[in-house]
Amino acid sequence: MEIAFGAKTDVGLKRSHNEDDLVADGSLGLFVVCDGMGGRNAGEVASRLAVEVIQKHIHEARQDENLSFIGEYDRRFSSPTNRLASAIRLANATVHASAKSHPGQEGMGTTVVSGLLNDQILCIAHVGDSRMYLVRGMTIEPLTADHSLVAEQVRRGLLTEEEAERSPQRNIITRALGIDDTVDVELDEVPLMRGDAVLLCSDGLTKGVKPAEILSAIRGAESSAAASERLVTLANAAGGDDNTSVIVLMLDSLDRASIWRRAWGWVLS
Repeated sequence: MEIAFGAKTDVGLKRSHNEDDLVADGSLGLFVVCDGMGGRNAGEVASRLAVEVIQKHIHEARQDENLSFIGEYDRRFSSPTNRLASAIRLANATVHASAKSHPGQEGMGTTVVSGLLNDQILCIAHVGDSRMYLVRGMTIEPLTADHSLVAEQVRRGLLTEEEAERSPQRNIITRALGIDDTVDVELDEVPLMRGDAVLLCSDGLTKGVKPAEILSAIRGAESSAAASERLVTLANAAGGDDNTSVIVLMLDSLDRASIWRRAWGWVLS
């Protein structure tokens, strides 16, 4: 299957700088969104370190199939999924070490949501409350569960979804890269189909834009790039209180702009 993707990160309307970062590397089939946190602009250091380390580790693994895995190998999942987890664990160690050695970076950390394409399987690894969604047909479903205080309370039946959205504790996350010397990375694998779309995003999008609006924006877009632009516009229209980062993947027939470019090429050939 052919994959088209668009990516965009935006500072929003209320923040002075952007602590999000992302990488969309088609040659590796690697897609990562990080949302940094920490005082004195250290959040942007954490997110930048994380995406750089993850991308480098995946690239090195492509060059050397014997490259060691970081952390325990989970035999429930494929080697590419374990490699993605390895990259995130290495990023965690790098961010943690940098925070300890630089006083201005003390306490910095970052969320991460990441996908690695393995033929028609999407390998998923995430830590924190940045999210991944699957759009299939006219439905949208989350592929990740937030590592946050209110999400845990919802799962335990202590809060409703509506109460969680209004909670003053909704920004408290229970896992992040860089806070401790080790991190628990949540893994999954999802088979993809023609016509699917996948969204990776920071919570700057999901704080103000409902899943139904996300679905409409993606299904109504002419391309993955246009969908990314539209989602950031929606986040800012909802208040733009936070940085927003999105990556939209479209598989084959969904990216209509790509189809028209190919069709026009056939006409001219």
